[in-house]
Amino acid sequence: MDSAANNSDKRVDDSEFLEMTQQDAAQAKILKQSLEHLASGLGGPALKEMAQEVLSGRMGLREAANVSAYAEEAVVQSAPLAEKWAAMSDSEREALAAEGERRLEEERRRLDEERRADSENGSGGKSRHDGRGWSLY
Repeated sequence: MDSAANNSDKRVDDSEFLEMTQQDAAQAKILKQSLEHLASGLGGPALKEMAQEVLSGRMGLREAANVSAYAEEAVVQSAPLAEKWAAMSDSEREALAAEGERRLEEERRRLDEERRADSENGSGGKSRHDGRGWSLY
């Protein structure tokens, strides 16, 4: 696939990420952000291509994970992280896990606030389509 794929063509359905995260909107958003980082070239050309394929909707994430070139590169790129994890103490791992949980909770709060704001803006007060306030006469 051409690595110069146009990122503005993104048309992936977010349900792809919700399915992968068992309907957790915060995890889905973080997953999508991670793919966007990879699509920028952060993980090298193979993972950039994979992320662009997934974000464009041309390939599902599960399908991409089954492409040997992508899977092999993911293993290569994650090896230093796995080594770092193995070298950590239990308390360091717990601290890192707690940071991940804080990030998820922060994202959940942000999404809840967005939903509340959308709800207040969309249904707070009189709807444009409620039929009140106009007449044919």
